[in-house]
Amino acid sequence: MSRSHALSRLIWPGLALAGALTLSAQPVAAGECPAGKIKPNAQQMVDYKPVGVTDVTLGAIDLGKQPAHIEGRELRFRKLTIEPGGIVPWHSHDDRPALIFVQQGEIVEYASNCVDPIVHKAGDIRSEVHGTSHWWKNLGKDTVILYVGDVRKDPNDHHM
Repeated sequence: MSRSHALSRLIWPGLALAGALTLSAQPVAAGECPAGKIKPNAQQMVDYKPVGVTDVTLGAIDLGKQPAHIEGRELRFRKLTIEPGGIVPWHSHDDRPALIFVQQGEIVEYASNCVDPIVHKAGDIRSEVHGTSHWWKNLGKDTVILYVGDVRKDPNDHHM
């Protein structure tokens, strides 16, 4: 057997295995409310103030000036850094849909429509839509970093 044929016999099975593993990988989904635990008004509003949270707007687009012409709306992208013990206070997404990406750490969400707290880990994405009201707390020892894309109506709305 030639050297190139022997090398080929060693490389191709490894490449095939790597390809199969890549194709079988599933996207990471955010923690969700456990089955049977969804219930309206499961968590009541709490009046916590922000603690240990830095909220920085990284960019924003006036959607009224874009081809979609969504007047009075802004698409913004933010970075939230939540220190250990930090709290993102209660807020609603009834008029401000958002996507949250957990870049680092682990954080617990207390959602109005879930009996149990929801744990979100690095790599998770959480959609926040009409009917979502909640607050978040970093119960761990590590800093949590969230990236948030939301569509804000009121430029004076500074809810996290």
